[in-house]
Amino acid sequence: MTYIDSALLNVTEWFCRRFQLLTGRTNVWLAFQVTNLSIIVYFVWAGVYFWSSDRATRIVLVLFCSGLLYVLIQTIFKEPIEAYESSAYQRVAKGFRNPRRVRDALLRIPFLTLSVMLLYPILFMYFNLRVHIALLSYSLIVLTTVVLYLLACDPLPPCAGKVRDWLQGSAPSQVAASESSQ
Repeated sequence: MTYIDSALLNVTEWFCRRFQLLTGRTNVWLAFQVTNLSIIVYFVWAGVYFWSSDRATRIVLVLFCSGLLYVLIQTIFKEPIEAYESSAYQRVAKGFRNPRRVRDALLRIPFLTLSVMLLYPILFMYFNLRVHIALLSYSLIVLTTVVLYLLACDPLPPCAGKVRDWLQGSAPSQVAASESSQ
């Protein structure tokens, strides 16, 4: 299983580097966006469960989600993403690989296994038994797996990105073209 993990990690790193060359955004930025998506999916899941439960369960769910949101604000959202990217750039500039490549393998492999092994049972439950909440639960597992793989990658040095350069290059020519036609 470690060979599959390593191969998937290499493919993820290749994708992240291509993404960075196109957009100028790093794997850290991408992982942060996927984390935000995971948080949204979690709160949608909690909202769906909220409407189908009794009053006592609703109160507990509201208190738990409020506490979770407070903890997220105090931890994840407290430090700007640029600080995380800066530390990743400094590590790469020193020639060090991402320590998460090795350290998080024991966490990535079980999530990868869950993502693969639960696909058929979840689809069976969704289509045959009409258990729609199962799809939301499975999406949280998959999104967590994606975040773990994204965070284990090393970014390239900072770059502007081809798309940004292309968009900035086309903007002045449009202004010049509109001025010459008048």
